[in-house]
Amino acid sequence: MIIETERLILRPIDPERDFEAWARSMADESTVRYLATKPMSRAEAWRNMAAVIGHWSIRGYGFFSLEHKESGNWVGRVGPWYPEGWPEPEVGWTISPDHRRKGYAAEAARASIDYVFTTLGWPSLVHVILEGNEPSIALAKTLGSTLLREQQGLPGVTDEKVLIFGQTNPAFT
Repeated sequence: MIIETERLILRPIDPERDFEAWARSMADESTVRYLATKPMSRAEAWRNMAAVIGHWSIRGYGFFSLEHKESGNWVGRVGPWYPEGWPEPEVGWTISPDHRRKGYAAEAARASIDYVFTTLGWPSLVHVILEGNEPSIALAKTLGSTLLREQQGLPGVTDEKVLIFGQTNPAFT
């Protein structure tokens, strides 16, 4: 499964190609701060990557690795996500600190939203965002999502308040 946008290739995660950049991103405090985790060691980042790859096996979809078309650099991970305990199917994003504020999250999230609505046939989607994550709140709004509700924590993930933004598939309205 590969999706191309103007500047990005959304492709399956490739541990051989992606792990070094993935591990650097997951070790970065500013990257993981709103993922409800502490900076990860290499071993923790490897297990995190393995869990994301495993999500594909269990659900048939999951986060894509984002590859910059021109440079081939790993930009981040974006895509559909619905692990056990999640409130609803989500399109989520995590962008490497080297590639933030360039519009990559919006570009990849738009492509992912199109994928889940047209290919997977989801009737709706959410974005689960920790309170205080203003860049992700702004992105959710840019993508056309609205605040649906607030929730105190996610079981097994965090006790912090989460904001649940979402939107409905236009084909279902």
